[in-house]
Amino acid sequence: MTGTTGRVALVTGASSGIGAATARLLAARGMRVVVNYLSSSKAAEEVVADIEAAGGQAMAVQADVREVAAVDNMVGQVQAAWGGIDVLVHNALIPYAVKSFQDMTWEELGGKLDAEMHAAFAVTKAVLPAMTEQGWGRMIYISTGLSRRPRENMIALGTSKAALEQFGRYLAHELGPQGITVNIVAAGPVEDTRMARMTDVFDDAHKQRQVAATPVGRLAYPADVAQAVAFYAGEDNAFMTGTTAAVNGGMFMY
Repeated sequence: MTGTTGRVALVTGASSGIGAATARLLAARGMRVVVNYLSSSKAAEEVVADIEAAGGQAMAVQADVREVAAVDNMVGQVQAAWGGIDVLVHNALIPYAVKSFQDMTWEELGGKLDAEMHAAFAVTKAVLPAMTEQGWGRMIYISTGLSRRPRENMIALGTSKAALEQFGRYLAHELGPQGITVNIVAAGPVEDTRMARMTDVFDDAHKQRQVAATPVGRLAYPADVAQAVAFYAGEDNAFMTGTTAAVNGGMFMY
């Protein structure tokens, strides 16, 4: 992929899993990468060290993306060092309850919805001025197939990610004339991620059922999702916006 050298990419929740894989790949493609993290400073610095060891540029910046002041401070730090952010990859995983609707409180469902959208709103608002000023930008939001395909006890995550996806489509509609594309990467089950550990998705029996239901014959790795993100982030990918890439090995198709 050509033309991305020097672009600045902010990857939220980039200390591990999909975020870390995306940060490494975008750096390998020539971007300067901001590795955002909430509390895992050591892991974030390891991602930065890996990128620098490979000849890339990266910085780790702590911020709770649910807090507007923290996000604005993070973007200010980046602007002081590198200028405006060209590419936003919003990947940060907002905690959620894993339980049935019957057992769920409004605080659990509504709280997840509020936090999910507040984070997306805050980071998008913070990076948008520089993108509009230069007439170029890439926004990619990480979602899940659970937004369209319900699974037991995942109503909080699935509902909030469905809202995030529609948010992205509205942004795509509004920002297209300004040279900014907005797309969604909806991952199926991904190994080696915090979400997998949170939901106990990968006990052996359940994992084997999922593999059996996947035409490709395996589950995704973070690097598989990162490849789709990098495609959307590229300089040449100027005419796809408002779309959803389903990275699930064919487990479900839409």
